[in-house]
Amino acid sequence: MRENLACVLSQNMAFTDCMKPTDFAAEKGIKRKNWRNRIRFLLKTNSSKSILHLMTTRPHRPTADDVQQWAQSLDRLLSHKYGKAAFYIFLKSEYCEENIEFWTACEEFRILTSKKEMASKANSIYEDFIQNEAPKEINLDFHTKNDIAESLHEPTTACFLSAQRKVYSLMENNSYPRFIYSDLYKELSAAARGEGKHIKS
Repeated sequence: MRENLACVLSQNMAFTDCMKPTDFAAEKGIKRKNWRNRIRFLLKTNSSKSILHLMTTRPHRPTADDVQQWAQSLDRLLSHKYGKAAFYIFLKSEYCEENIEFWTACEEFRILTSKKEMASKANSIYEDFIQNEAPKEINLDFHTKNDIAESLHEPTTACFLSAQRKVYSLMENNSYPRFIYSDLYKELSAAARGEGKHIKS
């Protein structure tokens, strides 16, 4: 299961939020729908569905205390494997899961010690998230992108630090508060307390 989580949780940085105010107006109809239906519609990958199911069934589901801790800070949420997985699922439902994927990729990069591994991982992060028209391109200003591109010649553990901090701040100030007030969080909290029905994929 840990391997599945690692696969699912690997990136985005943006100065704008995942969803603009106009998107919320368009989403009103969807917001009123049952969260289980939204999850069914929005989650395309089997791994996301299985993680969500696992989090709401014994013996793997997080404790009520775990879920309560997630509401205290983004740091606590991201430090818990199921909290991180739940937040990924929420970001996926808002079409901005690249935020956590980029952040996670940077965390993995920072613990590398081999220069060869660092060079390979740095190039991979750049190609996936930073370069123009990257598959999961994050919204960075020209100077930040340029600094990262130049650092690829001799990457250090700090070469993505500025971008990672911006992504973290974006998630902390925008997506995280919405997650804490979301139906998904409420469902997971009820499941952790042994109340309500399990979320079905």
